[in-house]
Formats: sequence, structure tokens, C-alpha cells
Amino acid sequence: MTLYQISFTYRADAAVLRTRISELRAAARAAKDREEAERLKRRIADLQVLRRQSSELAELTKRYYERNYHRDERYTL
Repeated sequence: MTLYQISFTYRADAAVLRTRISELRAAARAAKDREEAERLKRRIADLQVLRRQSSELAELTKRYYERNYHRDERYTL
């Protein structure tokens, strides 16, 4: 599997996370218990980090071998 092919997996993962975040936001708005709403908001925050990283890694792996692509410093050694 090439890095380019892996980028599609990261992009798909980001889409799944985006869908789940939307579901959790709706559940947080509908929550009757304040503690439950806060728990859902913490879970949303955790998933947002994962979604952002998946999107960034999708871009990185897709364009990794392009000569003029400036890589994000967080993902380089």
C-alpha cells in the first residue's frame, strides 16, 4: 500500500468522525441531564482532535512525494 492509497483511509476516517461528532452534538442539545451534556461535549472535543489529525494526515500522505509540498512540521522528524 502506498502513502497515496493510505490517504484515502485517513480521509474516510475523518468523514466517519465528522458524522459521529454531528450525532453527539445533537445528543448533547437533546440531553436532559447537564452532566450527560458535559460528558458528550468532552467526547466531542476528543473526537474533534482525532478528526483534525486524520484530515491533516490525509493531506500529508496524499502529497508526501510532491516536490514543492511544504509538510506540516508536526509530522516531520
